[in-house]
Amino acid sequence: MSLSLTDITLTYPDGDSRLTALDHVTLDVPKGGLTAVVGPSGSGKSSLLAVAATLITPDAGTVTIDSTATTGMTRDELTRLRRDKIGIVFQQPNLLPALTAAEQLQVMARIAGRSPAKAHGRAMELLDAVGVAAQAGRRPHQLSGGQRQRVNIARALMNSPAVLLVDEPTSALDHERGAAVVDLITRLTHQQAIATVLVTHDRTHLTAVDRIAEVHDGRLRLATAPC
Repeated sequence: MSLSLTDITLTYPDGDSRLTALDHVTLDVPKGGLTAVVGPSGSGKSSLLAVAATLITPDAGTVTIDSTATTGMTRDELTRLRRDKIGIVFQQPNLLPALTAAEQLQVMARIAGRSPAKAHGRAMELLDAVGVAAQAGRRPHQLSGGQRQRVNIARALMNSPAVLLVDEPTSALDHERGAAVVDLITRLTHQQAIATVLVTHDRTHLTAVDRIAEVHDGRLRLATAPC
């Protein structure tokens, strides 16, 4: 498994007591597999994603990324793990206004200390894979919402992560563009053998995912994915 969450419990302070956000959650996502996590607002979806991204340390349980258990890692070690092994697609693209689409990706390789020449080739390859190679020289204000989200996805894949974590990628898109983005994530997951978790409140785009996990009151159960 490229991503394993094992018996995860996460609580937050709530006055004199603690509120349980995740309650003994276990989830395994293999390479090339896409699991959609669904549930109502406040159910624990975002907390699950934050724990999987190693942005939050759970109270109990184990997070394993590409065969590496994160328990006991230092902050610097976790930062390197996220840089090298985890791609995160945030709900809002948050592209840097001054950079072109290609430069948005190249800066990720630069942070990882990779060759600028190789970074350019990789950036163009990914922009082509997500269907926006023709917009490589454009800045965010020159791109549509769907194009910005595609650049966002390509940026998350720039360092060839083992795990891809996607947070509500269709929330700012209309139905047609939202469906296209989910189809794109599904295709890239299978083609590049990534373990992908896609958090969403919208079930209408989930016909091609491998599994659906439902979260309610911090508890997770697997459901049958639609055909």
